[in-house]
Amino acid sequence: MGMRLLGATILLSLVDALQAFAIEKKGDVFKKMACPAFLMFENVAYLADMTFELPCKCKPEEVSSVVWYFQKNLHSHETTVLTDFNGTVIVDSSHIRAGSDLLQRFSIRMFSLIVFRAQVSDSGHYLCGTKEGLFFYGYDVDVQPTGQITVAFLDSDQHVQEDYTGKEFTLFTTFWDWTRCDRCGVRGEQRRIGLCYVQSAQLKPRYHTALPNVTSCGSRAVPARFRRLIHLRSPEVAIRSCLAPCPEKEVPEEGVQSISNIIYKRGKKPELPRVPIQYHSQPPKSDLVITCPGARPEHAVAWDKGSVRLYRSRYLVGVRKHMRLFIDHGNHLHLQRLRRRDKAIYFCWRQGELVAGFQLTVTFQPRRQRNPTDPESLFVMRGVGISFAVITVIFFLIHMFHCRCQVFRKPGKL
Repeated sequence: MGMRLLGATILLSLVDALQAFAIEKKGDVFKKMACPAFLMFENVAYLADMTFELPCKCKPEEVSSVVWYFQKNLHSHETTVLTDFNGTVIVDSSHIRAGSDLLQRFSIRMFSLIVFRAQVSDSGHYLCGTKEGLFFYGYDVDVQPTGQITVAFLDSDQHVQEDYTGKEFTLFTTFWDWTRCDRCGVRGEQRRIGLCYVQSAQLKPRYHTALPNVTSCGSRAVPARFRRLIHLRSPEVAIRSCLAPCPEKEVPEEGVQSISNIIYKRGKKPELPRVPIQYHSQPPKSDLVITCPGARPEHAVAWDKGSVRLYRSRYLVGVRKHMRLFIDHGNHLHLQRLRRRDKAIYFCWRQGELVAGFQLTVTFQPRRQRNPTDPESLFVMRGVGISFAVITVIFFLIHMFHCRCQVFRKPGKL
């Protein structure tokens, strides 16, 4: 119980870090915070495929642009420079793909570094400074993987992981707040993400944490001898059902409503929701990944296939083996080895509101009728003719040889 309270305290103290998901322009905060005399690294943790922001919390007033540096390991000779030397790089996040290089997934706004769809390989040290090599502020970023994430469906009486206490450290999970209900008017789902944290008196002192002796499991503050044991614990997500009412919409006037009823045959309303619909045509046996417009991994996102609800309790990746249709932890809908029956309209919910539809068509190439004058037909007929001639010649040669052998073997008459 004490560790759970500790986790809640950590959650409250990490409010500043969680604000990375609400990327907003900030005022001039550099006059309020002086840079530390000795460079420290602030620990922050995220889940893979999330977008995070690292503000340069301090810099001299005369510095008009910043350079961000990335080092996987401290004092490493391999350093990546993330800047355009004016601190104003802008990237269209809708074009970012998972797995692309870090240099293609960052942006700088108001001296803050924004990394889109972070990967586990992005974990490391991020330093804010100048092109001359002066450093003002540093971060120890821990991007935790989703490959071995633990999922607990609370409606099925499943439970989250228990705290683990060893001789020199304690492992526990810090949960974020529940997301809002991902659908409205029908049964929806809520999700709560939990990241792995460790408490130990053996942490390296150069890393600044929200609470003393507490840091994320992938932090460089964790001694090397602990990391093998800490990797036994994975991040987790809890999922539960919910029901939320839809916001009231403006009701058309009585005359307009009656005209609308006349337009549709027999007074029936259109079955398709009135949302923007995109049209996609894919060849069979190909793979397709659909992204909900404007959604990020920390948002509440849901998917429907026509009138069928694709609940995470059945369609979350890893729930069943050999899944062709599934939702990953970044809220993307995956369709693998497309078949004819996958043709449908897929609807996307974002933050409890139906926002978009995707009309998927699986196209099959019609078989073209062959003509005798086609080059392919002439080639086949020529090959068949030559093969027939060769076989015929071989057949006659074999028979001639056989007859000749019989003539020589026939005994002479006395």
